[in-house]
Amino acid sequence: MRYVWIGLAALCFLLGLAGVILPLVPTTPLMLAAVILASKGSPRFAHWIRHHRVAGPAINNWMQERAISRQAKMTAVLTLTLSAILIWWTIDVLFIRLGVSLLLILVGLWIVTRATPARR
Repeated sequence: MRYVWIGLAALCFLLGLAGVILPLVPTTPLMLAAVILASKGSPRFAHWIRHHRVAGPAINNWMQERAISRQAKMTAVLTLTLSAILIWWTIDVLFIRLGVSLLLILVGLWIVTRATPARR
């Protein structure tokens, strides 16, 4: 079972890294899932993820303070906005446009209303 946890953690980690580049792929939740799964199979792997130079700060901010950095918030809102524009430009079905746009707005509002981490 240990290897299943490690494999799932690695998959979540890789998908999370892809989310750094790809819009609508949720980086931080995937990284959090990777840490949780890795801690069940390999505490060393979980430690490595928490201290990864790209993923580590966001994971630690969330796990310690339930906070999202100002830069991450701005990046997320920009990505959500660009995604909404792309949807309106490429999809012809109005109810899909409206539904996806509403979802993106709600996600953006949720992100913006999270705390910003305390300076250290």
